[in-house]
Amino acid sequence: MNIEMIRAAARRLEGHARVTPLLNAPLLDRIAGRRVVVKAECLQWTGSFKYRGGWAAVSALRDAKGVIAFSSGNHAQGVALAAAQHGLAAVIVMPANAPAVKIENTRAYGAEVVLYDRETEDRDAIGARLAAERGLVLVRPYDEPEVIAGQGSVGLEIVAQFEAGFGGEAAVLTCCGGGGLTSGVALACEGRFRVRTCEPAEFDDVARSLAAGARLRNAALAGSVCDAIVTPIPGEITFPIMQRLCGPGLVVSDDEALRAMVLAFQHLRIVLEPGGAVALAAALFREGLPDTVIAVASGGNVDPAVFRGAMERFG
Repeated sequence: MNIEMIRAAARRLEGHARVTPLLNAPLLDRIAGRRVVVKAECLQWTGSFKYRGGWAAVSALRDAKGVIAFSSGNHAQGVALAAAQHGLAAVIVMPANAPAVKIENTRAYGAEVVLYDRETEDRDAIGARLAAERGLVLVRPYDEPEVIAGQGSVGLEIVAQFEAGFGGEAAVLTCCGGGGLTSGVALACEGRFRVRTCEPAEFDDVARSLAAGARLRNAALAGSVCDAIVTPIPGEITFPIMQRLCGPGLVVSDDEALRAMVLAFQHLRIVLEPGGAVALAAALFREGLPDTVIAVASGGNVDPAVFRGAMERFG
């Protein structure tokens, strides 16, 4: 992985991915006690940054019959739409307890959805079997160089937009599951911004791994409202990049993620899902950060019932 792969992916994404804005609200700054700038990837096609990696990976294929991916929903939708736009079949392996809106949207983009039990079945094994049986190319959600390169285009935009509209020093906070977004952004921002990973409590395998200097697993694979970033273990490709370029990991509670969702809606008028709000939650509620932070709001595919519940509790 290198910056040239990211720049090449960004060129292929031109005219396809949206250039999402950097947003700021004085009342959010007041709550945080620092300037908080939000990169609104919830406004990306399919509602998350995952479209970038999906398009980057699919557009790099040659002579493929179709693709297969496994995802709790955002990578699923990104790959499904990118495959449809390239005229390719797509099979998506999704946990049965994924938010209904993500399953429905993935099907609506034309993909075949195969459901599995997150607690008892191995999605990697299911994906590998179906890929072999049907002759499909597996597009991994984060441990895939072209996917990382596509996600890195977020970082290129952050650098250019921040220099043009804000300026000065800052840290970049990313919502982190397996590390595809974080490692891509860290490579794109190398030499300009330090990146910090943000995860939900008890599913902080990246933070613990960075502290230990080795890849550590989560004890469970379900149990957080931040489903979009619950992964078993940091990626083999992504972890060394994060080790080299990222500071210590940050951890937030589910309630802090839900409160950040509400504040984003109230002050920025954007809709986030819990897993897409953890970086903003860290920016708002964690001490010891710089005077300016750039939080990547990575996704907005929230289940309506979850959003209503958050508004009732914290609105």
